[in-house]
Amino acid sequence: MVVFASLAGANWFWGVILWIIVGLVAGWLIHSAVRSGRTGMGTDLIAGLIGGVIAGIIMGFFVSGAGFWWAVLVAFVVGLIVDWIVRASAGNRQAV
Repeated sequence: MVVFASLAGANWFWGVILWIIVGLVAGWLIHSAVRSGRTGMGTDLIAGLIGGVIAGIIMGFFVSGAGFWWAVLVAFVVGLIVDWIVRASAGNRQAV
């Protein structure tokens, strides 16, 4: 199954929807892998969505015809980096 759809093509809408799905799967994996308690599931899903968008751009330029699980893997790695940056910038803040 080819995941990547060109934004210039007729199927750009489904390509974007697919990258959102990939990002959400990656966000869920991030939440399952990193259980620090500082941030919640929503933050991890947003990190996964950002990872999915960045992974879509990266893989769109450098890879052609990769499968769904490769896309999830790249989105997961990029999402982990985004999640790490969010957690590092949050510091020791506590909810009031």
